[in-house]
Amino acid sequence: MKKQPLTPIFLELSFSNIPEGFSEILIAELAEIGFKSFNEEEELLLAYIPETDFDEMLVHQVANRYIELKELFWSITRMPDKNWNEVWESSYEPVLIAGRCYIRAPFHLPYTHLPPPSLRAKRSKAMSHKAQGTRAQRHRDAESSSHPVIQLSSIADHGSLIELVIEPKMSFGTAHHETTALLIEWLLKEELTGEAVLDMGCGTGLLAILAAKMGAGRIVAIDNDQHAVENAIENTQKNNTGAVTVIWGDGSEIPEVPYDLILANINRNTLIGQIPAYAEALRVEGRLFLSGFYTEDLPEIKACAAEHGFHLAGFRTKNNWMAAKFNR
Repeated sequence: MKKQPLTPIFLELSFSNIPEGFSEILIAELAEIGFKSFNEEEELLLAYIPETDFDEMLVHQVANRYIELKELFWSITRMPDKNWNEVWESSYEPVLIAGRCYIRAPFHLPYTHLPPPSLRAKRSKAMSHKAQGTRAQRHRDAESSSHPVIQLSSIADHGSLIELVIEPKMSFGTAHHETTALLIEWLLKEELTGEAVLDMGCGTGLLAILAAKMGAGRIVAIDNDQHAVENAIENTQKNNTGAVTVIWGDGSEIPEVPYDLILANINRNTLIGQIPAYAEALRVEGRLFLSGFYTEDLPEIKACAAEHGFHLAGFRTKNNWMAAKFNR
C-alpha cells in the first residue's frame, strides 16, 4: 500500500445562501462525504477536505437532497500545504479541560511555564476582543501573539495535571470541538487503571493518549482516514504512550480483546452502523461512550443501543452537541 503524505493538499469550499438554522444539517452531510473541518463565519460556512478525497458531484447530491438548499452556492480554493499549516497552527490555542487536562501543541509553552493566572486572564480577554475581526485579521492576531490562551478557567495544581501534546494537523480531536471536550470531561471521572480501551474514530489520538496517561492497560485507536492514523501515531510518540496501538480501518478491524471501555466520537449514522460491533467487542458490564451527534439524535441512537443490550446511563450536552454513556 502506497503511503500517503502526512500533510495533504486541502481544498476550502466557501458555502453561502444557507437558510437560517440549516448549517448544522449541511455540516453533518458534508462530514459524511469526507470533509474534515468546518468554520462558520457570518453568512458563510467554510469546509475543508483533502484534494484527493474531493468529488464535487457528491456536494451536488447533498444540495439536491434538500429543497431548502436550492439556492446554495459554493466556491473552491486550493490551499497549499505550507500556507494551510501556518493558518491551522496559528488558530490553535491550548485548552484546559475540567482543571485537569491541559492540551497543547508542540509550539506552545508547557503548563508549568505559563504566565501567572491573572496575566493569562488579561491576555484571554484581549484575544476575545481581537477575535471579533475578519478571518484574515484573526489569523494575523494569532500569529502575533506569543502566549497561549487558556479557554477554561478552572486551574489544576501541577500534581494532578495531565498534559497532552497534540500536533494540530487536520485530524479531528484537539479538544476545541464540543464533542471532544465532553468526552474528555467524562473520561476524567473514570477509573481506567489496567483497563482495555478502544477509541473509534480516533482522529489525532487524543482520547486514546489520555486513556494511556490515566493508566489504561491496552489501548487500541482506529480511524478510517490514513492521514489521521499517521497523525495519531505521531502524537502517541510525542506523548510517550507506547501502550496505544493505532489501526487504519473501521468497525470490522476491531481486534478481539474484549474491552472494558469503548469511546466513539464520530457521527450519528456511523455510530448506529457500528453499535453491533461495539456490542461484540465490549465485555459484560463494560461502558460505551458515544459522541459526535446532536441532542435530537439521541432517541434513535438510544433505541439502536437498546437492541444490542445497552442501556442509557447518562448524557452531557454543549451547544446542541451531545455525549452519552451506555452500560451493558
